[in-house]
Amino acid sequence: MRIGELADATGASPRALRKYEDAGLIDSQRAANGYRVYDDRAATRVRNIRHLLEAGLTLADVACFRDCLDGDLSAAPPSPEGLRIARARLAVIDRRIASQTAARDRLARALDAAGP
Repeated sequence: MRIGELADATGASPRALRKYEDAGLIDSQRAANGYRVYDDRAATRVRNIRHLLEAGLTLADVACFRDCLDGDLSAAPPSPEGLRIARARLAVIDRRIASQTAARDRLARALDAAGP
């Protein structure tokens, strides 16, 4: 399938698909006309990549799951490395939330002090 078809099948934009390919997470062949052509396995891989990204992982994090992307990711038992990566990413997200909450609280106090 071509990049537009893969995008339609997975909900990923063509730009995102090119990023996934640049990161080595999906592969394509080039047709005679230069268009990217993906095999049927690519749709499963892209859905799994998107699942991991939506869970808060980065593309660099997802690369560590490269060997697991062709199957049912949600049914696979977690690996120690996968758990380590997820815990580290959760810690980063928690720090960002704490920082944003502190900024919000400072702004709220400043607005309260300023009055109506």
